Amino acid sequence: MVKVVNLPLRVYEDLMKVSEEFSLMAKKPVSPSMSVDLLIEIYRAHMNNRCALDAFSQQLRSLKMMSPEEFEKYWDEPEQERVRKPRVP
Repeated sequence: MVKVVNLPLRVYEDLMKVSEEFSLMAKKPVSPSMSVDLLIEIYRAHMNNRCALDAFSQQLRSLKMMSPEEFEKYWDEPEQERVRKPRVP
């Protein structure tokens, strides 16, 4: 069964780029949903390495992660608003 997922524009654009890269590597079309599946498989293969799993777990624990709501708000804002340049006096 197909489910609809809403992605922030930046994440969607990255997914489309990855899909294009997978298509070039495979020399045949790779859809965005196929790309998500491939990325999950790559993640699982990488996490099967105990050292990689431990290192990744440590990195996640030490990251100052946004809440899901903050993440969605952050990615929905135009980039110009996120990076505000200090005013010169």
